[in-house]
Amino acid sequence: MSIRTSIAQSVGKFTKWGLTTFTNGGSSLPGKLAQTLDPNILNHLAENYDVAVITGTNGKTLTTALTVQALAEKYPNILTNPTGSNMQQGIISAFLDAKPLKNGERGIAILEIDEGSLKHVVKALQPKVFLHTNVFRDQMDRYGEIYTIYSLMTDAAKMVPQATVIANGDSPIFNSTSLENPREFYGFDYQEDHEVQVAPNTDAILCPHCDHVLQYHSLSYANLGKYYCPNCDFKRPALTHSVNALHELTLKDSSFQIDGHDFTIPVAGLYNIYNALSAYSLASFFGLSPEQIKAGFSKAKRVFGRQEIFEIEGHQILLNLVKNPVGLNQVLDLVNLDQNPYSLVAILNNDYADGTDVSWIWDGHFEKLQDAPIQEVITSGMKAKEMTRRLEVAGLDKNGIQEVSDYQALVEQIKQSPSKNVHILATYTAILGLRKYLIDHHYLKQ
Repeated sequence: MSIRTSIAQSVGKFTKWGLTTFTNGGSSLPGKLAQTLDPNILNHLAENYDVAVITGTNGKTLTTALTVQALAEKYPNILTNPTGSNMQQGIISAFLDAKPLKNGERGIAILEIDEGSLKHVVKALQPKVFLHTNVFRDQMDRYGEIYTIYSLMTDAAKMVPQATVIANGDSPIFNSTSLENPREFYGFDYQEDHEVQVAPNTDAILCPHCDHVLQYHSLSYANLGKYYCPNCDFKRPALTHSVNALHELTLKDSSFQIDGHDFTIPVAGLYNIYNALSAYSLASFFGLSPEQIKAGFSKAKRVFGRQEIFEIEGHQILLNLVKNPVGLNQVLDLVNLDQNPYSLVAILNNDYADGTDVSWIWDGHFEKLQDAPIQEVITSGMKAKEMTRRLEVAGLDKNGIQEVSDYQALVEQIKQSPSKNVHILATYTAILGLRKYLIDHHYLKQ
């Protein structure tokens, strides 16, 4: 290790200690300082790790958490970025925070990485495997169309052609480009083949070989399913791992079968079964048995902003991150499982980390809530008025919608809510701000 690298590593670790000791912490600053002192520090930090990169539009955080829980059943030295700080500086910070490996030891790094950051870190990390969750329209002001996002992912994979790519086989875009990398695919295979009509405004349903509209023998949601082209030989690839059955989907958990083995996870929604299947596929790549994966999944907990449950003076809160139309629609399907009266809170921000363009809320199917047992609607955030207008257009009673200006007012409104159950849908920076307020006022633990 060079003197420069040693100093950079020491400064980063000291900064992490200071932030943890005297503040609420900080996931990016230690990495930023270390990288400033040594631009190549990540090469050194990652050299004794087998790295798995988890990337895609939705599902990175939960997939990462489930994978880590599973791998802990077999491997003692696992590094991850649990705060969701998934850009270059946050990844460096995660390595700085890891316990030192003994001489000759190797660790495993399971890293959630933002699609836009891949090109900055892949050469240094030299991943053993990439896991691609999905590609949907997301932050179009930052990324552009879905094909731009996918190009970022394939360009990164091409930098490390020996790395295996494990991808969602139900997504046509993941089968649209040839790669030198070894490839595996996973998907849903629990339905008998039947013809399914896909909504005409669905993204990425044109055949990449001949431009004909793809057909489907089964469909889970959006453009995910058993697709085929009626005009050429393009179709869903053979699956290495698959969901064979759905047992039960409730508001708080999901039971299903993968490769003939039964699993339960403490989060709801069809989209989270995809995340579990992703994690299962990655854990299998690292040699875990289905029994070990099941044991790991049984210890899983809800992660930041993904169906977090807490209370505010007798009101049970279910908090969900929403950030693009496909994810929003899946969360709305989840909320619709609640047959008890509830209050709905929608917090819409348009900071850089959220995406400055909020037109995506108009592609969300809020109309699904027209017949829901909603007793009260509260809107807040930087774009509260836009959210209020969207809900009015969706058919919710405009006289029952209350706009509040800040988190204090929001919490006070929730305290007075006529419903014991409250569903909060919030964008990324809104969740950060709300959680900080709740922690500072002792409604939520750090």
